[in-house]
Amino acid sequence: MSMTDPIADMLTRIRNGIYRKYDTVDIPSSQLKLELARIFKEEGFIRKYEIVDQKAHKVIRIHLKYVRQDQPVIDGLRRISKPGRRVYVGKDEIPTVRGGLGLAVLSTSQGLMMATITALPAADSAFPTEPTTSSR
Repeated sequence: MSMTDPIADMLTRIRNGIYRKYDTVDIPSSQLKLELARIFKEEGFIRKYEIVDQKAHKVIRIHLKYVRQDQPVIDGLRRISKPGRRVYVGKDEIPTVRGGLGLAVLSTSQGLMMATITALPAADSAFPTEPTTSSR
């Protein structure tokens, strides 16, 4: 079975894991999802991630991060650009997320980048996702 939107599936699995207060969530592996997990880890939204070999395929195991036992670090995840509705913005048009407290992840020709980086490429970019947090 082919998946139409693997990034939306990843974000939904993380949201569901947070809602159920899981310690880890498993996501089918791909290079794009692995890079997104690396950015989440680098920015402090998750504790860690690892690649786990299962019978026929690899999965990314994401260890969710909580401020206290009941409060997750990730307050919301939102996908802006979708397969049916792409959103392109220039480097000067990138909006701030939650007044600078959140993080926008951009898909560029050079790979995924965070909007907090001051020097973004001149080419237009599509927003794949927008994780937000109330406190880190």
